[in-house]
Amino acid sequence: MVWRRAKSQALPMKVEQLTERLRRLVLERQSLRGRGASTADLERNRLEIVRRQWELSHALIESHNPEPLPLPQAA
Repeated sequence: MVWRRAKSQALPMKVEQLTERLRRLVLERQSLRGRGASTADLERNRLEIVRRQWELSHALIESHNPEPLPLPQAA
């Protein structure tokens, strides 16, 4: 028998928060490009998008792949 931990209630909120943050960063990037922002500002935004995409992918993996709990030890 495989024991699994219960899915964290915080994970869906984290996924939702990261998705919203990513959406805002993409809108910010479009605005930066539209107004001819500096290369440094675009790079800062790009790196932030990459970080949030990485966090989101790991949050999604964790939400769909719960870790097994250790099996009870024999008495």
